[in-house]
Amino acid sequence: MLMIRLARTGARKQPQYRVVVIEKDRARNGRSVEVVGTYNPRTTPTSIDLKRDRIDYWVSKGAKMSDRVSKLVAKPAPAVAESVA
Repeated sequence: MLMIRLARTGARKQPQYRVVVIEKDRARNGRSVEVVGTYNPRTTPTSIDLKRDRIDYWVSKGAKMSDRVSKLVAKPAPAVAESVA
């Protein structure tokens, strides 16, 4: 079964996370199928960069999201500032 969950990266006491599609039985930082986003809780405000189309694709193929990832996906996408020329 595929899961969409967080994989920890970054230095000690400075966590950053990748949102990955991975087999449920693999280790937390094991080989993933695809990286579908990043999450950095240490910035103000927290930075969340998700490939929502790829997440929707994997969910349609039967992947389950972890509790934390489902909370991150539920947050509204940040508004993109339009530049006026």
